[in-house]
Amino acid sequence: MIKDCFIAALKGMGMGAANVIPGVSGGTIALITGIFQRLIDALKSFDLQAFKLFFRGRWRAFARRTDFFFLLAVFAGAAASILSLARLFRFLFDHYPVFIWSYFFGLILASVFFVGKTIGRRTPAVVLVFILGAAIAATISLLRPAAQNDSFWYLVICGVVAICSMILPGISGSFVLILMGNYELIVIDAVNALDWRILLPVALGAAVGLVAFSHFLSWIFRKFRAETISALTGFILGSLLTLWPWKTAVWRLNADGAPVVRDGKKLAEGYTYSLPPPDEQFWWALAVMAAGVLTIWATEKLAVRNDPP
Repeated sequence: MIKDCFIAALKGMGMGAANVIPGVSGGTIALITGIFQRLIDALKSFDLQAFKLFFRGRWRAFARRTDFFFLLAVFAGAAASILSLARLFRFLFDHYPVFIWSYFFGLILASVFFVGKTIGRRTPAVVLVFILGAAIAATISLLRPAAQNDSFWYLVICGVVAICSMILPGISGSFVLILMGNYELIVIDAVNALDWRILLPVALGAAVGLVAFSHFLSWIFRKFRAETISALTGFILGSLLTLWPWKTAVWRLNADGAPVVRDGKKLAEGYTYSLPPPDEQFWWALAVMAAGVLTIWATEKLAVRNDPP
């Protein structure tokens, strides 16, 4: 029991780390570490019967029905990871952007292979949804971000949309927050400062969205498993555009044409992409990218080893 919770917490930490990174999905980590189906089923179990058990004080029955200790371990690991890595990623993005993006690129590139190989049968429908998934994720990557908005109901909507994206492999919750204009406000500023005026409405939206979306995702995953995994693999492939290491930020401008600055940092609203020169940095970036690939390979091997026979 303790060992299982510890392993679930480690996988939750991987999901939390992924959810901090624009372009990387916590759902991708859940899928390649073998807990995606269990996570969705556990979230789906929060129904009327579960709430009756809870309010009647039948704690053990409630815990069994909802796989409570598994969920607690996963989300505790994710929360610890988000809180501890927000500052680290801020430093890495500021000082070593090419290398940190290279590592993430390697992670997701390897994920395409390891998730894709679980599809099984290759029918025309499976191929079609793979192409559609890749196209949708690539299109999302190219959308123009909205302006920042800290109103209560907009933050609730951010929570709903972001959490659905975070558990959907290949669609980054953090990148969706960038598109909605609130990534800096929520993931960096509010998390680092523990600003509950911002975090509470986001958490409210996340709680509602998580339970509601898990029902739909569980149903479609069971009924159309090969097609769903194929679409998710396409999402993961399409998200690689966001993670390309050699890109230049397009700064958000105010009415006077000057870059918008928040807490001493200029805010980016998108990127222009380029091919890298074959210099020393390029070869180091390739090495870091290879380390990302090896990380996913090792994670996949660990997941297979811990899967029940």
